[in-house]
Amino acid sequence: MQTAVNIFSFHGGIHPPENKTQSLQLPLGRPSLPAELILPLGQHIGQSSRPIVEVGTKVLKGQPIAINNGFLSSFLHAPTSGTIEAIEPRLIAHPSGLSDLCIVLTPDGQDTWQDRTPLLDWQSIPHLDTLTFLGEMGIVGMGGAGFPTQVKLQGAHKHAIKHFIINAAECEPYITADDMLIREKTDALIQGIEVLQHLVQAEQVLIGIEDNKPTAIAALKQAIQARNSAIQVAVVPTKYPSGGEKQLIQLLTGKEVPSGQYPADIGVLCQNVGTCVAVHDAIYLGQPLISRFTTLTGDALGAPQNVEVLLGTPIEHLLDYAQADQKRIQRLVMGGPMMGFTLNATEVPIVKTSNCILAATAQELPTPEPEQACIRCGMCEQACPASLLPQQLLWFSKSQELEKAEHYNLFDCIECGACSYVCPSSIPLVQYYRHSKSTIRENREAAIKSDIAKQRFEARKARQEAEIAEKEAKRLARQQASTKKTTDKPAPTAAAPSKAAASPAAPISDDAKKLKIDVAIGKTKLKKLQKQLLAAQESEHLEEITALQLQVTDLEGTLAKQEAELAKLAPAPVVATKPAPATKAPVSDELKKAKVDVALIGVKLKKLQKQLDSEPDNTELQDKIKGFNSDLEAAQALVTKLSASEASPAPAEAAPSKTGLSDEAKKLKIDTAIAKAAVKKVEKALKKAEEIQSPGLETLRQQLKDAQQRADELEQALNNPAASASTAPAPSAATSADADAQKKRKVDLAIAKAGIKKAEKNIALLKEQGKDDSEIAASEWPQKLQEAQAKLEQLTHAQESR
Repeated sequence: MQTAVNIFSFHGGIHPPENKTQSLQLPLGRPSLPAELILPLGQHIGQSSRPIVEVGTKVLKGQPIAINNGFLSSFLHAPTSGTIEAIEPRLIAHPSGLSDLCIVLTPDGQDTWQDRTPLLDWQSIPHLDTLTFLGEMGIVGMGGAGFPTQVKLQGAHKHAIKHFIINAAECEPYITADDMLIREKTDALIQGIEVLQHLVQAEQVLIGIEDNKPTAIAALKQAIQARNSAIQVAVVPTKYPSGGEKQLIQLLTGKEVPSGQYPADIGVLCQNVGTCVAVHDAIYLGQPLISRFTTLTGDALGAPQNVEVLLGTPIEHLLDYAQADQKRIQRLVMGGPMMGFTLNATEVPIVKTSNCILAATAQELPTPEPEQACIRCGMCEQACPASLLPQQLLWFSKSQELEKAEHYNLFDCIECGACSYVCPSSIPLVQYYRHSKSTIRENREAAIKSDIAKQRFEARKARQEAEIAEKEAKRLARQQASTKKTTDKPAPTAAAPSKAAASPAAPISDDAKKLKIDVAIGKTKLKKLQKQLLAAQESEHLEEITALQLQVTDLEGTLAKQEAELAKLAPAPVVATKPAPATKAPVSDELKKAKVDVALIGVKLKKLQKQLDSEPDNTELQDKIKGFNSDLEAAQALVTKLSASEASPAPAEAAPSKTGLSDEAKKLKIDTAIAKAAVKKVEKALKKAEEIQSPGLETLRQQLKDAQQRADELEQALNNPAASASTAPAPSAATSADADAQKKRKVDLAIAKAGIKKAEKNIALLKEQGKDDSEIAASEWPQKLQEAQAKLEQLTHAQESR
């Protein structure tokens, strides 16, 4: 006498019309062989199977025609004997209505089996061997997504299984395939459960079945009693969706599977009754999974019934067998009315997870009403068996707030359709959830691909840096070897006293070598960071500029320390100096400076030219370019003059006088250049003043005259060094003091003008902000404007009085 099993409850659930009696009026049917069998390679969750046959191959019933293509995959076998007609894309049973790669088998009518080898010693061999055998027999879960059974059982070994539940609830309306299977193959079901229990080693085995299957319940209890088995039958109330895995677990154990976890994590494992019978056939009969029980139902069928059908049988063949009235078929559904999907073609085949074909009329499944606005009635929340908030999930799905939808446990939705069934606004809630789930999965895949691409890029970058460092190390090694060869040369003999011998170089330690490599790598990184910093400065990304500037500063400090340590560890080899050849005189500092000035002016001129190309009407840029062109010509002339003077040395007797006048000549040249630059600046200022009719025109003209006179005097002194030698001291001091005073006056004038502009600008800004005259007068800017104007007038008057 079995002890009663405690039955618990779960949140929500509905009671739609069952419509199960229609398909139980006739005995189990066995349709004839169709003209061809279409066998999709993806009849299970995970990777599709890999074909091992070719077109034209003759196969026997039960022979493997495709093998697993990875860990989460399964085998596929020929449902009958015949010839492989094609391996090509065909329409499959999928909501998308798309095609997939299929093996097309033409039966020969003989139905000849291959040699079958049952696994009769399953109790004595290792569990892993039994699982491998089940995988080769193509056994998958036959009540849901088609999860490969051997993979599910392997995962269960990671946890101690307390409850092993056999799902016989079959809660969805119209479907009676499991009910008929239990009636027809009760003993095979019990034996298959015993095999799985041997593999699982659970503390308790329960068969969960709804109370609307009295015949099947009686058959189960009788078979269990006859075998004196410890399996318990748990009869649960009829409520949809009690056949859901998590809902049945909660009904029988009172445990709730946490969000994001699997039943095995709480010590529970579930299997479908169809899977248990398939395990029996594989273990005891040596038969792979090549057929299944399927319900043919709906008011459009003349003979609704359950059939044992070969995998790959086209739906149209089964409709003809069940005497379908094509004119009355409003919708053809694979699965039940709650979780099934509409088929757009009758050429699609039966697969391992096809439990029902519903040929519904317009009265059975009328066209849904148009979607209306949500009225926030809360009925969907009351019906949800997963204790979710369907209304919130709908809003998040519509607004594409996918992160919030995930936070509200969107992936805990089992897509049972209970919320859509009770919705008074006819909102297709499940369709919204499915779309959001698929979008999230696509985003995750894209993120994974992006991460992989980033890793590949970083690995490539690291490899390139390593190659650069290796090249630098090799270069340093070659340099060291060259230095060593030089030091290893024999000392010069007395016959060659003019050549000085180099002192032996100190040997470079391993630490010094490593430091050299680190310095080379650091310099390379510093150049890259400086380029990135320049680009960030051009694009004005403040945060990026700050971060890069910190990195550059840190790296520069590190490099300075490394170079200081390197100088201590590896001092430069001391080599005896050789007398410098007298063929070429060294370039003077003045000529070097002149050449640098030419280069700098050329760079500035190029930048201004680029700006002028983008702003051709900018007169200010044109004036600047003219000024720089003049500066460039003067600098080039100076370089030419200095080069010529150095190329033709003075006579020997004039050398002392030249050496004595060199400092004075340098000073004269510098003063001349400054005076010429002052002339150009005053010319530019005068030109602008004339354009705007400034009141200080006379002052600027006088300044130009003084500057031009000063430049002419210096030019004459530079060209007449003899005359300037006697007259230079006195005028030089006076002229220098005058130049300093003139510079100070210019600076004061510029400051006064800038103060006027700033005050006027701020007063205009206050007016734009809507301030009245009293508010503007109360501010500091009118006072500052008056002060700046007074200062400018004072400076102008002082200049005119001079």
